Amino acid sequence: MSATAPYAGPSPIRRPVAAAALLAALISLVFGLLLAGAGPASAHAALTGSDPQDGAVVDTAPKEVTLSFSEAIAVGDDSIRVLDPSGKRADTEAEPRDLSEGGTVRYGVALHSGLPDGTYTVAWQAISADSHPISGAFTFSIGAPSETTVALSSQEAGGGPVGVVYDIARYAAYGGFVLLVGGSAFVLICWRGGASALPMQRLVVRGWLTLTAATLVMLLLRNPYTGSGKFADAFDLAGLQSVLDTKPGAALVSRLLLLGAAALFIAVLFGTYARREDEQERKDLTFGLAVGGGVVAAGIAATWAMSEHASTGIQASIAMPVDVAHLLAVAAWLGGLASLLVALYRTPDIGSASVRRFSAVAFGSVVVLAATGIYQSWRQVGSWSALTGTRYGQLLIIKVALIAVLLAVAWFSRRWTGRLTDTAVASSGAEVASSGAEEEDGATEPETTAPAAPDEASDDVAPERAAQLARQRAVLTATKKKRIRDADPERSGLRRSVLAEAAVAVVLLAVTTMLTSTEPGRTEEEAAGGATAASAPAAGGPVNLSMPFDTGGRNGKGTVRIDLDPGRTGSNDLHVWIDSSDGEPMDVPELKLALTLESKDIGPLPVVPNRLAEGHWTASGVQIPMAGDWKIDVTVRTSDIDQVTIDKNAKIG
Repeated sequence: MSATAPYAGPSPIRRPVAAAALLAALISLVFGLLLAGAGPASAHAALTGSDPQDGAVVDTAPKEVTLSFSEAIAVGDDSIRVLDPSGKRADTEAEPRDLSEGGTVRYGVALHSGLPDGTYTVAWQAISADSHPISGAFTFSIGAPSETTVALSSQEAGGGPVGVVYDIARYAAYGGFVLLVGGSAFVLICWRGGASALPMQRLVVRGWLTLTAATLVMLLLRNPYTGSGKFADAFDLAGLQSVLDTKPGAALVSRLLLLGAAALFIAVLFGTYARREDEQERKDLTFGLAVGGGVVAAGIAATWAMSEHASTGIQASIAMPVDVAHLLAVAAWLGGLASLLVALYRTPDIGSASVRRFSAVAFGSVVVLAATGIYQSWRQVGSWSALTGTRYGQLLIIKVALIAVLLAVAWFSRRWTGRLTDTAVASSGAEVASSGAEEEDGATEPETTAPAAPDEASDDVAPERAAQLARQRAVLTATKKKRIRDADPERSGLRRSVLAEAAVAVVLLAVTTMLTSTEPGRTEEEAAGGATAASAPAAGGPVNLSMPFDTGGRNGKGTVRIDLDPGRTGSNDLHVWIDSSDGEPMDVPELKLALTLESKDIGPLPVVPNRLAEGHWTASGVQIPMAGDWKIDVTVRTSDIDQVTIDKNAKIG
C-alpha cells in the first residue's frame, strides 16, 4: 500500500461487521420482545355455544354433550372429554360425532347412562381450519353443583416450550423465504454481476438453509404442538403420519419438495449462470431462471396460503392467490433491501444502474403490497370496531405505521440514489492503475510491492511464489478500490439510509409474522357475538351490594360491600370489602357466603372467599348456573362468640 494513500475514515472491514452486529442485535431484541409478550397463538375458531351451557344445572343427566364453533375444525378421538367429579371419563370415549348443518359447526359426544349428580367438566381441543390449535374447558352440573377433583392443565393448546420453539421456527421460515426469493430476484433483475459475488451467494444460500431447517422443525413439532406439548412426541411415527394426513402437514411436505427444486435453481444461478460470458447465452439463461425461479417461489408462497388465514373464511378462492402475490412482493422488497445492504457494504463492484433498478423493483413491490394489503385488511378485519378493538386490528395498525416509516426512509434512499454516480469507480480504477505503475517501478514499500508481469519474471521464481504474489496484488487492488468507493459521500449516505430501511424492515417482518398467528378481527367479533347469544340468556351486569351488620359484640358493627362481576350466568369474580363503623377497613376472623335461588330450589351454594388484604376478600370462578333473583347470605364472625348472618336479594343474569 502506498505510504501517501489518503485516510478514508474507519476501516471498511470493521464497518460491515458493525452493521451486521447492529442488525443481529435488533433482530434478537425484536423477536425476544415478541416471544415474551405473545404467548401461544390465539384461537382462530372459537366456542360459540354448548349444550349443556357453561355453568348450567340440569335436572337429569343428558345423553350427550354438544359444542358449537365459529368455523370448521378438525377433531380426533380425544378432542372432547367429559369428566365426572372424581376425574373419570363420563363419555363413551368414541370419536366426536359431526352434527354440523347449514352454516353451524357442531360436534357431540355420547355420555354413559345413569350418571350420578354432581359437577362435570368438559375439556376440548381441536385444530382450526387455518392450522392453529385451540382448546378450552367448562363445567355443568347434574342435580346440584358439587366439589370436583378434576385438575386441568393451565397450558393452552400451542403453548409451552414446544409452542415457543414452533413460533421461532415460523418466524425463521418467513425470514429465510424473504432472503432466498428476494436475494435471487435481486441478482437476476438488478445486479447480474452479483451471481459471482461471494457475499451474495452466502446470503441466498443461508436463506435456503434457514427456510429448510425451519420447515423440518415445524413438521417434526407439528404433532406435539397441536397435541401433547412434549418434545419426545416429535419422533412418534404414528403422530407424524397423522400430521401428514392434515392440510398443514401436506403444505410443509410440499414446501420441502419445492426447496429441493430451489437448491437446483441456486446451483445453476451461482454456477453455470455466473460463469457465462456470452451475452446471448446469458440472456437466454436469465429468462429460463426467471421463469423457473418464479414458479418455485410462487409454489413456496402457496404453501402458506393453502394452510393459513387465506384458506378459510370468505372468498378463499380469491384470497389465496392474493396472499401469494403479497408474500412475493414482501420478499422482493425486503429481501432485495437485505441484498442491497450486503452489496453496498461487502462488495466494491455494484454500480448506480443496479441500485436504480432495485429502486424500480421496490416501487413495484410497494404498489402490489398496497393493493393486496387493502383487500386482506378488509377480508380479515371487516369493520372499524374490529380494527381498533381486536389484537389483529391493533397489529395491523402497527404494520401500516411501520410501512409508512419504511417508505419515508426509502424516500431518502431514493434521493441518494438519484445523486449516485460511478465516477468513484473510474477514479478508483485510475488510481489503482497509477498505483500499479508505481509499484512496478519500485516506489512502494517492500511488503506491498506488486509482482512483476509473467514475461518479466525471473527464471528462478517458483510458480507457487508467483501465484502468491498475484493473489496479493488482487487483494491490494480490491482494497484500494473499496477504500476509494467508501470515501464517496453519496455512496456512504446511501449505505446509511439503506441500513435504516433494513432495521425498520426487520421489525415489520416480525409484526407481519405475528399477524399470521393471531385470530382475524372479523372472526373474533363474530365469535364473540355468537358466544354471547349462545351462553348469555340475559344481558345482566355487575352486582353491587351494601349490607350493614351488627354482631352484638365489641367492635361488632360495620358494613359488607359485595361486587359480583360480570353478574350473569357462568363464571364470576367475587370481591367482598368489610368496613368498620368509622369507615376504615375491618378484618374479621371468619367470612362466608352462600347463594340460593329459591324459585328453582337451587342452593345454598357455598362460597368461601380468600383474604386478599386488610378488609378485602376475593373468590374467582363463582358459578351462577342460571339467571334469577338470587338471595346472597353473608356470615360475619367478629369474635369467638359474636357472629351474624345477613342476606340480600340480587338480580343476576
